[in-house]
Amino acid sequence: MALFENLSDRMNHIFSKLRNKGKLTELEIKQAMREIRVALLEADVNYGVVKDFVAKVSEKALGEEILKSLTSGQQIVKIVNDELIALMGSTHQKLAVSDRQPTVYMMCGLQGAGKTTMCGKLAAYLKRQGKKTLLVAGDIYRPAAIDQLKVVAKKAGTECFSMGQIDPVKIAKDGVEYALRNGFDTMIVDTAGRLHIDEKLMDELVRVKKAVAPTEILLVVDSMTGQDAVTVADTFNKTLDITGVIMTKLDGDTRGGAALSIRAVTGKPIKFSGTGEKMEDIEPFHPERMASRILGMGDVLTLIEKAQDAISQEEAIKLQKKLKENSFTLEDYLSQIESMKKMGSLSDMVSMIPGLSGKMKAGAANIDEKQIHRNKAIIQSMTVKERRNPEIIKASRRKRIANGSGTSIQEVNALLKQFELTKDMMTRMQKGGMRGLKGFRGMPF
Repeated sequence: MALFENLSDRMNHIFSKLRNKGKLTELEIKQAMREIRVALLEADVNYGVVKDFVAKVSEKALGEEILKSLTSGQQIVKIVNDELIALMGSTHQKLAVSDRQPTVYMMCGLQGAGKTTMCGKLAAYLKRQGKKTLLVAGDIYRPAAIDQLKVVAKKAGTECFSMGQIDPVKIAKDGVEYALRNGFDTMIVDTAGRLHIDEKLMDELVRVKKAVAPTEILLVVDSMTGQDAVTVADTFNKTLDITGVIMTKLDGDTRGGAALSIRAVTGKPIKFSGTGEKMEDIEPFHPERMASRILGMGDVLTLIEKAQDAISQEEAIKLQKKLKENSFTLEDYLSQIESMKKMGSLSDMVSMIPGLSGKMKAGAANIDEKQIHRNKAIIQSMTVKERRNPEIIKASRRKRIANGSGTSIQEVNALLKQFELTKDMMTRMQKGGMRGLKGFRGMPF
């Protein structure tokens, strides 16, 4: 499921009625506000937050200037968009960096929120920013937590510092010394969690905080727990004075209420969101982009950033040249499949493209991700000559390729057709950008 899909659908339905009418009456605006209120409550947004949000939007939407406007529907959409951005913190809040090494990030949260995995994701993210990051195993209670952090560190391409099941405060202090001796400019401390908030947990976290004076205290919360996540964030903030929140599982079946409520309740920004299981599945949280996605207006900037991470500039230039020369082959198509896998699920990517019809978005959501793996197997079962000259793949070759890849002739035929559609689509985009796709009905999968 794409991020905030249900809330986005509800908002789009409400706004489609407003846009189609142009000039609106006070009664029509009040009805729209009631529908927005219900949509937010159903998305599990905190009741107090919803009440304040609708009051602010209503005050601006019922102003004389809006009521007299011939485009009042569009202006109300802008008001809602602006208020959503303000609700989530207005702008992206970057991680603070200490002027003395190492910069220490203390991670806290309840068990099951994905804290240990997020330590690795954050380390991998910082590595891409040129930081040398040390993970410190301070969770001494949960079975195999230390071993898990070591595995996560390896995946993130960094080192894990551990001292076994001794005093977490000593581990954190010695971790700082180890980081200084070994040239680590950044350190992430994985602290203990519990199944619920208790005095012992909070006391230990306070002692770790006093011992290492972290630059940031980041609370990891499970977005799928809805309002419970907001309650947890509020409690941790009152005890530790957290500096930011990281939301995990935003790619799951989440209604989005926690993401829309946490800033208003705690006053602390959401700094990152987890959007999958891989080490690279972490995104800086941009309120303006998130509001745009909620209102169905896409998120082109995040899509571009994902593409830049997945495809190097050198690869992009090479691809551009091939499209110009009409020499795009199945080998290049295979490279594109690999790059797209790095960017995340296809349904999420399509949801970031503004202006696509609901039918196209639904079609992308229904695509069998396993088919992408089968397509890869089909291409890998071809000879080099066949990959570079797809036109020579006639009936006998198609049968051999199907047998070699464990697929059917129909699937081989479908792949070759998809390849031609993709090649055509990319050529059109190369010539005319998104306008080049006007009238184009093919999907590359």
